[in-house]
Amino acid sequence: QVQLVESGGGLVQPGGSLRLSCAASGFTFSRFKMSWYRQPPGKEREFVAYISSSGGIRNYADSVKGRFTISRDDAKNTVYLQMNSLKPEDTAMYYCNTKTGGVEVWGQGTLVTISS
Repeated sequence: QVQLVESGGGLVQPGGSLRLSCAASGFTFSRFKMSWYRQPPGKEREFVAYISSSGGIRNYADSVKGRFTISRDDAKNTVYLQMNSLKPEDTAMYYCNTKTGGVEVWGQGTLVTISS
């Protein structure tokens, strides 16, 4: 079945970096756009980044622009989120997302905590 599995979260000091991964299975990954979302503690889920199926179009939330980079490796069926210059307000559960057959698909999330 269609599945997304995130990894790479953890506790990092402000100014540090992390790379999140999302491994996809159960669908033809290369044909689908992928996105990252996050849900800070006590807040609504929010958009972080998007990459088109070709990888040629990437969009970012204003709050992460210039610090985060989304990329994909179709050979590995994986989408990445490189996060640099991390801030305490980046603390959240991070989810990857796609839409196949008209159905939204979410992973289980990976927790990112930015704290000194």
